[in-house]
Amino acid sequence: MDEKTAQMAEQLRRNPAMLKALMQSQDGQALMQMLTQGDRGASLQRAVQSAARGDTSAMVQMVNQVMQSPGGAELVERINKAVQK
Repeated sequence: MDEKTAQMAEQLRRNPAMLKALMQSQDGQALMQMLTQGDRGASLQRAVQSAARGDTSAMVQMVNQVMQSPGGAELVERINKAVQK
């Protein structure tokens, strides 16, 4: 995960209202679809549980996979810009 994405994640962690708005947006829904495809969200659920315990490696790996997919990097960049506003 690059520095900008890490900053965005921290911003969202500190601002639940912003996170909720993002998750209700079209880009947020697209991100969730990318993160849950394949196993109906089981990997995402495990990654979130690990992150809550302080181990963010699985979440970082999932975001990196999204960013390597066609359109994934563009999606994350749009979300970064929306969070910066």
